[in-house]
This record gives sequence, C-alpha cells and structure tokens, in this order.
Amino acid sequence: MDWTSPIWYASYILVLLGLAGYGSHRLMIVFLYLKHARKRPEPTQRFSELPLVTVQLPVFNEMHVVDRLLGAVAALDYPKDKMQIQLLDDSTDETVDICAAGIARLREAGFDAEHIHRTDRTGFKAGALENGTRTAKGDFLLILDADFVPNPDMLQQTIHYFADERIGMIQTRWGHLNRTYNVLTRIQAMFLDGHLELEQTARNRSGRFFTFNGTGGIWRKSCIADAGGWEHDTLTEDMDLSYRAQLKGWRFIFLNDVETPAELPVDMDGFKSQQHRWTKGSIQVCKKVLPAIWRSDAPFACKMEATAHLTSNFAYLLLICLCFLIYPNQQWQPDFGRMTYYIINVPIFFFSSVSVLVFYVVAQKALRPGTWWRELPYLPLLLALGIGMSINNAKAVLEALFNHQTAFVRTPKYGIDGGRRTDWKKSSYKAIKSLTPVIELAFGFFFLLIVTEAARKGNWSSAILLLPFPVGFFYTSLSSLVRMLPTSGAPEPKPVKRRIP
Repeated sequence: MDWTSPIWYASYILVLLGLAGYGSHRLMIVFLYLKHARKRPEPTQRFSELPLVTVQLPVFNEMHVVDRLLGAVAALDYPKDKMQIQLLDDSTDETVDICAAGIARLREAGFDAEHIHRTDRTGFKAGALENGTRTAKGDFLLILDADFVPNPDMLQQTIHYFADERIGMIQTRWGHLNRTYNVLTRIQAMFLDGHLELEQTARNRSGRFFTFNGTGGIWRKSCIADAGGWEHDTLTEDMDLSYRAQLKGWRFIFLNDVETPAELPVDMDGFKSQQHRWTKGSIQVCKKVLPAIWRSDAPFACKMEATAHLTSNFAYLLLICLCFLIYPNQQWQPDFGRMTYYIINVPIFFFSSVSVLVFYVVAQKALRPGTWWRELPYLPLLLALGIGMSINNAKAVLEALFNHQTAFVRTPKYGIDGGRRTDWKKSSYKAIKSLTPVIELAFGFFFLLIVTEAARKGNWSSAILLLPFPVGFFYTSLSSLVRMLPTSGAPEPKPVKRRIP
C-alpha cells in the first residue's frame, strides 16, 4: 500500500462528510416542512379600506417581455385609484421606447403610471428600486421582475396580511410559465420547487429566517427604510435586505398557495448567468450579515439554520474538490475490508446523495399530488445538472470570497410561456460567454475515462454511481458550446403583448 493512500482516502472522506452535512440539512428542511406544512398563516384582520400600493417593475433590456408584464399588471384585481405603477427602466436598447409606449397606454386607460428611465445604472436593480422608492406614493411596494406574470387576484390574496403592523414583507411562490418547454426548464422548475415549496415554507412556519426572492412579493415601505434601505454592495440585494429587516424585528410571511408565474431561462447560458449571480450574491451576503446574526438574540436554532442557508453554496467548492479526489481514491484506496467499507460509505452516500432525491421528491409530491411520479425520470438529470454546474458556481463562490467585483448580469428572457417556439435563438440577447464550457468539457472527458475504467475492471457499482459526473459536465458544456455557433439571419422574436384593460 502506497504511503499516500491514507491521505487521499482521508481527504476524500472529509469532503464527502462536508457534502453529507449539507445533505442532512436538506433532510432537516423536509422534517420541518412536514411538521409545519398545515400551519397556513391567516390575516389577523382585514383592511376596511384598501391601501395604496405602488407596483415597482425593474427592467433592463427586456424588449421581449415588458409588454406582457404591463398587461398583467393592468389586469390586477385592485382599484385603479389605489394603485401606482412605476416602470423602473435602466435599459439601453429599444426597450426604452417599448416601455414609454406601454406606460402611455396605461395612462390612457386611467392608471397612475410613470416611466422612470435611468441612464446611470448605479446599484443596478437595487439602485433602480432605491430610486423609485423615493417617489413611491404607496405604503406598500409590489415588486415584479420583467419575466413575471402575476395572477389577477395576487394583491387581493396578500394585502390584508399587512393589517398587522408587525408584518414587513409577503412573499408568494413562483410558478413556471414554460415548465415543460424543454429538459432544462423541467429541471430548473424542480430546483425552484424544492426551494420555494420546502425551504421557504419550512423556514417561515418554524420561526426561522427566510428571505425575499427578489420578485413576486410585497414590502411595507417603512420596513425597508427601518432596515437601512436597498443597498447594492451584493448581487442579491433581496437576501441582504431580508436578513437586515428580520434582525430589526420585522415579521415576514411566505404564502406557498399563492402562485406568481414566471418564465424560466430556456438556454444553458442564461441559466448559468442566473446561477452565478445568485451564488456569488449569497456568499457576499453571508460575509456581510452572518456575524450580525450570531450577535443577535435570535434563538440558537435560527442562527444554525441561517448559517447552513448562507453557507450552502460552499458545497460547490466541496464538489470540485471531490472531482479531483475521486480518481486517486479509486487507485489507492486502503483495503479496510468490505464490512468497514460499507459502514463508512453507506451513511455518507445516503446523506450526500439520497437526501437530495428525497428533498425533491417531497417537493413534487406536495405540489403535484396526483402527477408527481411523472417527474421521477428527471431526478437523475437533476443530480447530473447540479454536478455540471459546480465549476460555474464554484467560480462564483471564489469571486465572492476574494472580493472580485462584477456587474449585475441580467438573465435573458424571450417571452416564452409555452409551445415550441424556437425564434428566441435568433435574439440579440445572449448571456456573457466565458471559458467555463471548455473546462466543463475537459471534466466530462476525464470522468468518462474514469467511468469506462471502472466498468472495464468490473466495478459496476462505481461506474453507475459516477455516471452523473460525465453526463452533467457534457450537458452543461455542450449546451453552451452549441449556443456559440453562428445562427442564420432570421428576425428577432416579437415582443409578447397582453391587452391592457
């Protein structure tokens, strides 16, 4: 036995233990969800007269979806004289003209609507919201990103919770307009369902901290001010403000049965861009607010859960370490005997891998009681995609740790809410390209060799367990590389419009 083999093996086990720790946190979320799922919050009282609400719509170069957004806002079941609409436009393309025309139509229809166009994108989305809040007339601010299509009864189902003056924010659950468009949108929907249905519900109803998701929610304006306002030193201003507000004593409510539909990214580059921003922003918030959380008088269980939440993306660094340790471990693993092998590895495998499957199956059963089993074939791809995204997201974690500053990069959206449209591929909106797909491709070939070698030696259990690695890396890399190929000169997709009542 080579003298280095215990070192490789110990490193491999330590990394797996770290991943198993985050897996056990998922199981804890499942437990809290099942324990508290029936505790649906109800308004303590109702407004005798509906309050004025300002609807804030931050957009940046969203020519394909902004008309759809304005039409959905105009269709909200809420008195026109109790609603102000602010289109917070930082665009630099023809979206500006589309926004101006859309606001003009709203005004003609009797809405109090304004188009606030900034030429200086200071603070990006947080800066736009901060700028709009200065002139917001309402005491409550409904925030909707450009790709969201709120249901008409959204405000009626949420506003009365604010009759309790301790409530600072109401978050609704995101729906998915184009869930079944392709394999990627199906898997994304499963990822988000797990977060929104299980995590948000479990945290909120068990008394833990939970966060605004950036859109599809309503804030009390005085809560934002009391928490220090929108700050733009992180890429996830929503998470940052949420923790600051709750540390000030404000209460939040998550309504998992009030759905606000949105469009999912249909291409891998858009998904990577979104995940990079969310991952990097969460680590920035972790560095910023975690010390304050531990200095607060919050219960110990809340502090521990917040720590697991804010550090969860460090799992991508562990996953990258695992990638480099799998081959040495296979070659030089010490022989402790078959029984010892199973005693060590089976519990770790359960908490690091099986826990993920349990988490997402429970989420699908909760949201789709009669059809959840139809999502089961996508679970292996969900695991593979999570592995394939490790390079993209580990890069985001490292950028946050070493204070590498990057701009707020929007996720391209094309107005796809169903059907098999392909004209979006001709759009000028494309995510920023990088060398990441090339690195992912190299990892794919590396793990293909490892899986092939394990199969050649008859070690079929290892080959099957490692198969998600090459599948995941080939999927994320090739999906991005295909988008880099030139496309034929076809017209851009037309903006999606909704009739303004």
